[in-house]
Amino acid sequence: MKKYLFLEYPKCSTCRRAKEFLESCGADFEDRHIVESRPDAEELRRWILRSGVPVKKFFNTSGLRYKALALKDKLQEMSDEEQIALLATDGMLVKRPLLVSENSVLVGFKQPEWEAELKK
Repeated sequence: MKKYLFLEYPKCSTCRRAKEFLESCGADFEDRHIVESRPDAEELRRWILRSGVPVKKFFNTSGLRYKALALKDKLQEMSDEEQIALLATDGMLVKRPLLVSENSVLVGFKQPEWEAELKK
């Protein structure tokens, strides 16, 4: 069975649903608080590459910090490296939950995607 890293913000209802889903499937995972133990730039680089999605998909666009920093317009002018450096400064900027394995990274909780990943 695969071992996963599950990054969450415990007060987030979507994260709670995702965690309940993982537990109900009997998934083997390590739980990590995305704010108390935020991902560093190197982790983010690896995960973004492994995920196959653009850096901007890793931003929590509905979050208060994202809105307070007016990132909707600013991200377009930033390089991928600048975006990754910004993500590494604050776990609340990172879209959650994240499900990380040796071969894949899922961003956000979409149950069909997670089911497919767990069946691999």
